[in-house]
Amino acid sequence: MTIALLKGKKQNRGARQNVKPSLVQWRFVVVLVAVALVFAAIAVRAAYIQVIAPDNLIQQGDSRTLRTRDMPTYRGLISDRNGVELAVSVPVRAIYADPKIVHEKNGLAKSRRWEALADVLGRDVKELTEKVSDPKRRFVYLQRQVSPAMADYVSQLDIPGIYLRRESRRYYPNGEVTAQLIGITNVDDAGIEGLERLYDDWLTGTAGSKIIRRDAKGRQVEILESKDGEAAGNLSLTIDQRIQALAYREIKEAMLYYQATSASAIVIDIHNGEILAMVNAPSFNPNDRNDVSPRRMRNRVITDAFEPGSAMKPLAVLSALEFGNVKIDDMVDTGPGWMRLGGSLVKDHRNYGKLSLEEIIQHSSNMGTSRLALGVPKQFLLDTYYNMGLMTDTGTNMPGESSGIFHERNRWSQFELATLSFGYGISVTTAQIARMYTTIANGGIKHPLSIVKSPKSKGWKPEAERVLSEKNAQAVMNMLESVVQRGGTATKAAVPGYRVGGKTGTSRKAVAGGYGEEYVNIFAGIAPLTNPQLVTVVLINEPGGDLYHAGDTAAPTFSAIMGGALQLLNIPPDDKQVTSTQWLNGGQHGS
Repeated sequence: MTIALLKGKKQNRGARQNVKPSLVQWRFVVVLVAVALVFAAIAVRAAYIQVIAPDNLIQQGDSRTLRTRDMPTYRGLISDRNGVELAVSVPVRAIYADPKIVHEKNGLAKSRRWEALADVLGRDVKELTEKVSDPKRRFVYLQRQVSPAMADYVSQLDIPGIYLRRESRRYYPNGEVTAQLIGITNVDDAGIEGLERLYDDWLTGTAGSKIIRRDAKGRQVEILESKDGEAAGNLSLTIDQRIQALAYREIKEAMLYYQATSASAIVIDIHNGEILAMVNAPSFNPNDRNDVSPRRMRNRVITDAFEPGSAMKPLAVLSALEFGNVKIDDMVDTGPGWMRLGGSLVKDHRNYGKLSLEEIIQHSSNMGTSRLALGVPKQFLLDTYYNMGLMTDTGTNMPGESSGIFHERNRWSQFELATLSFGYGISVTTAQIARMYTTIANGGIKHPLSIVKSPKSKGWKPEAERVLSEKNAQAVMNMLESVVQRGGTATKAAVPGYRVGGKTGTSRKAVAGGYGEEYVNIFAGIAPLTNPQLVTVVLINEPGGDLYHAGDTAAPTFSAIMGGALQLLNIPPDDKQVTSTQWLNGGQHGS
């Protein structure tokens, strides 16, 4: 019985071993295979991405984490000869919008913030919202060159899609004093007038950049690459800001006092042709463009040409001396005080009779200069004018500079040559007149005028050229002293303590068909005559009051500018005899 039971158990055990696997076991196998296949696919995909074709993934990752940042660069400084800053760049911000972000984040719904933004910018809300009305646009400026305080306020408004970016704005510490000379830049900080335009490439630097990696919160984690930009160059001028400010003050005061349309002045160092001051009135404030107009922006010293009148008379004397048909102590008969040339009349205010060369200049005799000019060959006379640089640019290379107006003729009448001797039939600029007197003061050596001390062009050398004999130049310069002494036409040009020489020029302005009733008043002078240092030329354009002669308008203005400049430069006096009359006549408008 027991044996039978044991056999039955063995048979049952064997029967269980022959049972087929269930459905559950097959599912397990399928899952294992599926998992294995998934991992295999992942491994293959990973291998494909990382080994075979990794560039796309790297590019996508870099687009999310890499950023290129431009390093800020500022326009170069412009300074005077002593390092005083005349033009600087200050950091400001630009407010811009990304219209797509504004619409995606429903930024226009924050109406009160938009009203606050419009209020601080001084703009209309509707105008601002119209700028961001197109959701397809990605960039639009709302306001350029705003102050840091205004930028901080806009940042605190936290309007979606409104951002700030760095930029710079040009600031001119001396305002209207140097406005036409320095010029201005536009909103993109590019020079558009004056020296800002002429030296725009030099003053503009190249921005540097760096490539950074940032994390998910926008924080910089590493610098991958850095590229240095090219630093902007600085500009050092020959201008002395002290003399510039003095000259502008006197010119502006003269323009107002004499009710003139405009006024200009230039001061030159005779030894090298460096311009120490160049001023014009009316001027404008380059830091506030509201009153800017082409008329105010024009640098009249170099752009406006005019008939210089009697300021040209020393050239007639020089041409006669250079040709050799007269000597320094010769007399010229100007009687009877008038003469007809081809049906036209040349005359003096009265019959001066016989005059020395010095008296011709002192009394500004048209008859005297006409006889001298007609006594030399026509071509020699014209060559003297050319040699003095009156038909060419002065060498400053400034934008808008005029070379003057001179109509060369094949045939010249005697009357035309006579009028040329006393400053008609030729138009020149204030700068050209100044260069002519600088050449006389420098002993007959002509220098190009310069306005920039550095940088100089590679290989640049001042082109000094002797155009007059030293003896004749010195003689005429001494003759010019008589003009500011008793009996001369410009006693109000005297500078107390200094020997001064110069010449007035009062010319009518040309109009269609002849000459009108408007005048141009000029005084060009040299000081101190014992050891010449400076030349100053003053022009008063269309004085509107009762005073319209250069001796009453340009001469006292010259005295104030020249006297102040000599003192500022610590040039010692050379006139031992200073009288109370000189003090009364020196440099006071309306004296």
